Amino acid sequence: MKKKKIRIPRKTWNEWLWGWGMVFPTILGLIVLNIIPIFQTFYLSFFKSGAFGKGNTFVGLENYKKMLQDTQVWCAVRNTLGYTCLVVPAATAIALFLAVALNGNIKGKGAYRTIYFIPMVAAPAAVTMVWKWLYNDKFGLLNHVLNRLGVGSVSWIDNPRIALLSVAVIGIWSSIGYSMVLLLAGLQEIPSDYYEASDIDGAGSVCQFFNITLPLISPTLFFVLVTSIITAMQVFDVIYMMVGVSSPSYDSTVSLVYLFYNNSFKYSGKGYGSAIVMLLLAIIMIITVIQTRLQKRWVNYM
Repeated sequence: MKKKKIRIPRKTWNEWLWGWGMVFPTILGLIVLNIIPIFQTFYLSFFKSGAFGKGNTFVGLENYKKMLQDTQVWCAVRNTLGYTCLVVPAATAIALFLAVALNGNIKGKGAYRTIYFIPMVAAPAAVTMVWKWLYNDKFGLLNHVLNRLGVGSVSWIDNPRIALLSVAVIGIWSSIGYSMVLLLAGLQEIPSDYYEASDIDGAGSVCQFFNITLPLISPTLFFVLVTSIITAMQVFDVIYMMVGVSSPSYDSTVSLVYLFYNNSFKYSGKGYGSAIVMLLLAIIMIITVIQTRLQKRWVNYM
């Protein structure tokens, strides 16, 4: 028997065309700006750059062997993971608290949302320059306040013990607004029926938060955690502008992206820099896969 041909309605074709037409620019941008550079970087990691960055020579796995034996690379891995562990939990917790507060009935909610989101709009270079002034050893505002309180000045950037924490404070301050807006959008999607039913049962605000708000906002929280970790692992501009190569705290703050920049553009070793980027990509992929596996245990989809 002949199979009947399934005719797709013209309306369905139009919906498909409009749908693909809308997402095509984004897909094209991802291919050109993300996917193709990944393969180019992977290819370049098997080469050694010649004099003045020209005349690449195929060296196989030599860049990866050198990277595994380079102590500075593992310092950068430690610093990158340490920065991520400092920034992501603190920024997410603060953003969640602010989102819950701004989701309530308070005056001037729009103004508060704008104020908290301003750091995301400001240029990273401008933000870093302001914080660099605040952290200045001689005339910085923070040390000025400490001196007025009778406490000695603190070397916020040049002290290897606290330099990474100082940089992490900037990362926390800069990322709160973005996470807060996402979590606020998730909170507004929670039906009010749950809260009304819990009020009838006599549940307090704390009980409502842990039994209603947190479980129902978990999908948004999962997205915020994944994107925040990926962003934090790629930290560069803040450390680059705050800490120089000659700084005493360079080894305790240098990130993988900062190390990639130095090797690729300062020392003309694009092949070795590409190998460092591939290490960063592998770490991010492993962390993301672990998060995806673990999200089944705590993320609740309605």
